Amino acid sequence: MDRDAFAASIDHTALGPETTWDNVETVLREAADHGMNACVPPCYLPEAADHEATPTTIATVVGFPHGQHAPAAKRDEAVAAWDAGADEIDLVINVGRLKAGEDDAVAAEISDVVAAVPVPVKVIIETALLSDDEKRRACEAAVDADADMVKTSTGFADGGATVPDVELMSEYLPVKASGGVGSYEAATAMLDAGAVRIGASSGVAIVEGHPGNGSEGGARN
Repeated sequence: MDRDAFAASIDHTALGPETTWDNVETVLREAADHGMNACVPPCYLPEAADHEATPTTIATVVGFPHGQHAPAAKRDEAVAAWDAGADEIDLVINVGRLKAGEDDAVAAEISDVVAAVPVPVKVIIETALLSDDEKRRACEAAVDADADMVKTSTGFADGGATVPDVELMSEYLPVKASGGVGSYEAATAMLDAGAVRIGASSGVAIVEGHPGNGSEGGARN
């Protein structure tokens, strides 16, 4: 994959509980300069959408980080995010519902969000908390709900993206590998396993590790 296509597969992220507007502005500028996407908290979307830096896309999160919001709250949050300028939505499932066998409720919740916004919805299934059977059921719920992508992790559970999880999930939908991906080599391993997108707070380091960085396909100014 050439440098520019690789950079466009990265969602450069600032989603910590102490994230400030200054942090978000830095991520927006770095994403724009390096040809990446940005993923930012919903509270900063209005400022991000109006910012002079223009990442490839601006994503945000819904139901983050635990996924236990009321379904209507998730739907409304997604609509508000789209209205505020989000190009993509990363939606956390209700892991407790899934573990209780309430797969129809999980799929219905995802479907409500998908139907409510005209932008791609990535479904975060939080793989570190799930068995392989539960991962498959979560992916099936995302498929049933017409989601666009499945995503491994929020980064707030004990564990993140793994090659086996990406391989499993890619049997169902395009995969965003997120959580613990901090280098070019780690990102490449996820892409080789079937991921099409990488979520990482280390986006700059990841892109700068590409062999084509510094050539005509290098960092943008």
